[in-house]
Amino acid sequence: MDPLSASLKIAGSGMEAQATRLRIVSENIANARSTGDTPGADPYRRKLITFGAELDKASGVDVVEVKKLGVDKSKFVEEYDPDHPAADEKGMVKLPNVNMLIEMADMREANRSYDANLQTIKQTRELIASTIDLLKAGQ
Repeated sequence: MDPLSASLKIAGSGMEAQATRLRIVSENIANARSTGDTPGADPYRRKLITFGAELDKASGVDVVEVKKLGVDKSKFVEEYDPDHPAADEKGMVKLPNVNMLIEMADMREANRSYDANLQTIKQTRELIASTIDLLKAGQ
């Protein structure tokens, strides 16, 4: 595979991986205050995503792929709210282990990575178009 096609393939896989990451972060943010349905029940658990390099056999280049989707095993936050339907006998409600500062930082990083891959694709397309124009001019 030529270098320009390889860079398109790699950048495309990076965009796809970051789009998945943005979806996971969005789910975490959307469920940041989701509690259990019954008293003492566990609330939403923060989701995690792990990336890895994978050889694309068709092109022969390493691309980025989602290796694993998992959950954060850290402790839930507890808040005293005896009137809440999910409160236990002590009046404590378990809240998700979602930290909005971490989620916002992850979202910003994923967005920047997505944009960087998009910029790589744009520049590669410009190089391909310039090469075609040079070949046409030489005839």
